[in-house]
Amino acid sequence: MNTIRISILILFLAFGLQQVQAQSYQFKTSGFSVLEKNEKGKWGEWSNLDLVNLSVILDTNKHRIVVYSQEIQLFNIEDYIEREENDTDIVYSFMCKDNEGKDCKLSIITRKKQDYRKQLYINYDDHIIVYNIS
Repeated sequence: MNTIRISILILFLAFGLQQVQAQSYQFKTSGFSVLEKNEKGKWGEWSNLDLVNLSVILDTNKHRIVVYSQEIQLFNIEDYIEREENDTDIVYSFMCKDNEGKDCKLSIITRKKQDYRKQLYINYDDHIIVYNIS
């Protein structure tokens, strides 16, 4: 009988800890830039940095990332990619589908050698959007 009670207690604790780990993170943007491929499939130049003050929410409970721009950008997280770290960056990436069902990869990158500046990259096959975030 005690073994059953202990097993049930462990089960409840395990589920409780999983819910504690699921969180929501809020960021503010300060600027964004876009990089596009040209008609020959080569990457062009980054656009000038435009100043923009938007909210970005990473919600691991709902498995989504939302950029609250004039047109809301909703990214449903399909897969969480293992955290990467090297001498210059810490990278958290997510394979997503956007509002239109297009596949994309979102990455939150912390630049260690740039005062731990954070950026959000939204990578598509033909263009990349980067937001400076804090």
